Amino acid sequence: MRSSLDHFFQITRRHSTIPREISAGLTIFGSMAYIMAVNPAVLAGAGLARHDMIMTTIAGAVAGTLLMALWARLPIALAPAMSSNVLFAQVVVQQAHVSPSTAFTVVLFSGMCFTLLSLTRLRLKIIQSFPPCIILGIQTAIGAFIARIGLISAGIAVPSAGGLGFASLSHPAVILALAGVMFCLLLQLLRIPAGLLVTIMVLTLAGLVVPGPDGQPLTQLPGHLIDWPHYPVNMLAPFDFHEFFQHLGLLLPITLYILLSDFFDATGTMLTVTRQAGLCGTREQPDLPPRAFAADGAASIIGALLGTCTVSAYLESLTGAEAGGRTGLSALVVALLFALSCFFWPLITAIPALATAPVLVFVGIIMLSNLTELPDNLEESFPPLCMVLLTVVTGSFMLALACGMLLYTAMLLIRRAFHKVTPVIICLDIIFLCYMILQGRF
Repeated sequence: MRSSLDHFFQITRRHSTIPREISAGLTIFGSMAYIMAVNPAVLAGAGLARHDMIMTTIAGAVAGTLLMALWARLPIALAPAMSSNVLFAQVVVQQAHVSPSTAFTVVLFSGMCFTLLSLTRLRLKIIQSFPPCIILGIQTAIGAFIARIGLISAGIAVPSAGGLGFASLSHPAVILALAGVMFCLLLQLLRIPAGLLVTIMVLTLAGLVVPGPDGQPLTQLPGHLIDWPHYPVNMLAPFDFHEFFQHLGLLLPITLYILLSDFFDATGTMLTVTRQAGLCGTREQPDLPPRAFAADGAASIIGALLGTCTVSAYLESLTGAEAGGRTGLSALVVALLFALSCFFWPLITAIPALATAPVLVFVGIIMLSNLTELPDNLEESFPPLCMVLLTVVTGSFMLALACGMLLYTAMLLIRRAFHKVTPVIICLDIIFLCYMILQGRF
């Protein structure tokens, strides 16, 4: 068996060992296991049952990571993405006013487009022709959007006459939520492994004694900590093609954004992890093989079929590369650990929303830190800053993205930089302009 594993995953050839790969897999799982609690809490905002979402989150993570492990054979783990789950619940379902079944259809089509792009040379052309400042705007604006949702979920930001106001510190739950954000930061500064997961566990335990708004403890323990998993068969292929095509004008820009977001996030994440592992970025292997991108795209298709949001590569896989992971065996270990976690679904269900909200705030702030990459010239820095501002003030990420794209094009035309107005930019402008016109009708 040892010889077969070595041959299949090319462990010796990549200068690694089986114990090192297993250790790297354990490290990756510990770094990203928080998604089993956070993703269901976010998707519950779309009216989906939290227990069902725990099972579909685990299933999506297992399926996507197995694809990467056994097909692309890279030390990269996949799970429902932190950006797409917020867009799924807040933008597609709540703001576009469509059913979750239609939202899953959006995820399906974006995954299919991603897979087709990954198998052609068009992938590199899109990367090269897309405006870097808009990519930066997407990363930072969605970070602001996630942090905003986390602040509201934690009860730190509350409705007021001016939009949102700071909550009263007389409520113990608010103090606990603020402490959770600071605890996330502390663990990150101390480089504690699995810091986000540790934060969720600590806040869940604290919730046993801290009362919520109703006077009851925030954390309610279940009758059983371990139980047999029951997969929600009603979530298998939960698509509504009729409503999707009925609202195509409104949903097409959202589908396009999810595609672009997954496309650039997956590209950046996989290149970062594999370069850290010494698997690409070299003269022999300057770029990732098409299998890696195809596995990421196929994972989103399978995730939609299983009833979860876009499944994508996780940057937490970098911890495994730093621990010595070089092959798909690390990812296989992650997939097996996710599969075993499904027996602990009662315990995951008991995690209160307040325990996951500080993690959303922290992840959003980390994504906002990309603003340090803002270029010096106003033409390139103004659109992403406007996107962040509009996202925070209006709470509408798609509106901010549309305004950012149109503003960028207008600035190019004013400065007569016609050579930068590529066909990709023109097509995006037309689509987002139609979105802005149509979104008020629904």
